Amino acid sequence: MSGLADGSNRLHVIVFANEKGGTGKSTTAVHTAIALAAKGARVSCFDLDHRQRTMGRYLDNRAETIRRSGRTLPMPRYETHDGETMEAFSTSLERLGDGADFLVIDTPGRDDKFARIAVTNADTLVTPMNDSFVDFDLIGQVDPETFRVSRPSFYSELIWESRKRRAKSDGETIDWVVLRNRLQHIEARNMKRVSEAIDQLSKRVGFRVISGLSERVVYRELFPQGLTMLDSGEFGSMALSHVAARQELREMMAGLALPEPALPLPA
Repeated sequence: MSGLADGSNRLHVIVFANEKGGTGKSTTAVHTAIALAAKGARVSCFDLDHRQRTMGRYLDNRAETIRRSGRTLPMPRYETHDGETMEAFSTSLERLGDGADFLVIDTPGRDDKFARIAVTNADTLVTPMNDSFVDFDLIGQVDPETFRVSRPSFYSELIWESRKRRAKSDGETIDWVVLRNRLQHIEARNMKRVSEAIDQLSKRVGFRVISGLSERVVYRELFPQGLTMLDSGEFGSMALSHVAARQELREMMAGLALPEPALPLPA
């Protein structure tokens, strides 16, 4: 699986990976996939979490909404891995990658052998995290008094090794992006400390940091219909909070710096 450098037809693999739950990983992955499809890209999605199956269920709901309403909405191809055989995993990868511009892979919130393979083959690796030291502990450890980074975590070292193996195998690089999905109730001083720790660690292990999506009730409300913030205008009036959420999504997509098609997002 090789990456796109521009607007060519080469497959670009985007992997959302975080071994801790509750970071908005699947919601962000689905919104990314739909945003790309809305721009005219050919998008496939692969859910590796056969237990939770959040991405798969989200897109099941979307397919049912399209069928029930008769509306035309951007809809990627998608599959959910059975979590067992390497043969099924490889077959799905080949099928989903065929003819696609982007393959968006959602991994489980735990260590998983198939997730490790996906990470090694990523062109863009996205690790969502919330602004707390509980989440930061996934990628690094801090001194309990100074809050300065003391060392990278096992997970960061795992990604570092994956990037080295990828560079050695095909000369490609993995663009690792730490996506800060923001929580509104986090105390301001703690947010500042987390931000400083992330910036310190980014310089040591080589990831980029961008802003993600805020904690909003609307994301949970959209799930049963499989809708995203890009679709909400089609199903009723939009509140100011919805407009703000759409802007956050636009900014996140710009920050990911993906080789996007030329067509603009819907107004």
